[in-house]
Amino acid sequence: MRKVPVNMLQSGMRVGRPVYNGLGQLLLNNGAILTDKTIARVRVTGIPALYIDDGFLKDVAIVDVISEEIRAQAMVQVRELLEDTAVSGSGRAIIRIEEMNKTVNEIIDQLFTNPNVMVNMVDIRAIDDHTFSHSVNVCVLSLLTGITLGYERAKLLALGIGALLHDIGKAFIPQPILNKPGKLTPEEFAIIREHPMHGYRMLLGIPGVSVESADVAHEHHERHQGQGYPRGLKASEIHEFAVICGVADVFDALTADRVYRKAYPVHEAHELVAGSGNFLFDYRIVEAFLKNIAAYPLGTAVRLSTGQTGVIVETKRGLSLYPRIRILFDSKGKSVEPYEIALWENRDVVVAAVLDEKETDLTVLEEVTGRLNKD
Repeated sequence: MRKVPVNMLQSGMRVGRPVYNGLGQLLLNNGAILTDKTIARVRVTGIPALYIDDGFLKDVAIVDVISEEIRAQAMVQVRELLEDTAVSGSGRAIIRIEEMNKTVNEIIDQLFTNPNVMVNMVDIRAIDDHTFSHSVNVCVLSLLTGITLGYERAKLLALGIGALLHDIGKAFIPQPILNKPGKLTPEEFAIIREHPMHGYRMLLGIPGVSVESADVAHEHHERHQGQGYPRGLKASEIHEFAVICGVADVFDALTADRVYRKAYPVHEAHELVAGSGNFLFDYRIVEAFLKNIAAYPLGTAVRLSTGQTGVIVETKRGLSLYPRIRILFDSKGKSVEPYEIALWENRDVVVAAVLDEKETDLTVLEEVTGRLNKD
């Protein structure tokens, strides 16, 4: 399975991962065969890419850390709460929070069931669904970090609710400002910076939401050296839950396509977050967060410092920069009988470059890997 940009989709390709919209509706099921009509429909939705199952590396399982069903369920709940809040304040929020508690507990259960699964997939979403998908991703990434830090169940639930609702204050921000594709004016940015306070006040008023969860909404834009907002808090003044959410928020934002820029490749986002320790965020939190993130997701085509080319087939937890590579081409670009190198055992060899779809001759890759898949 590999991620394929919409402009490179072809009729006859098989969908490798279900696609949902922001209403939780299934647009394309796993295993669906693309046609010219379905490709055109995908383009209209604004979805930038699909995961395609073409038999490439079929012996390597690429799985999400939670199920598609629970991800879609959480996304719908965030959407409904935001829409209810925008229309009538927090009137129906109590019912929504009860539903969200159940969903976050289900997410926690799934994460505990798969303790060694790394984040190997980028969530692909339509631009219009960014807010809802982003909230779910930040929740999942925050919970993974909390589990790494050894949080007990009650702390995980409070963290998860806070992370899922960290942007609830945006319901009070005018849509033209929130969705503006160009650069914000100083006045518009000042309005955007009010959303943490709006979210904090709202969550404090909802029975069943802890103060710690509200603190996440209030402080997720605060930064380690005091350069954040709304209060310019520093280091230990910032609630640890909010620091965790802040790291997850930045990482997910970097890896998502937005109206005003393309997504950063995962390895670049990984590097940016790694360099933020004790500058933007507490280093201990950054370290715990990155233990769960594969800098080079499974199936990524890479060129090594030796000149060899291959694809990522395994990443061990905590060793994200040193994956196992299935070598397909030698240093001269000649295809070879596939074999594997574990960089965690060969630290003198490193990933020199990540290849995109245009740089990768998939016809040759499929021919080479086809020999392995038949064995």
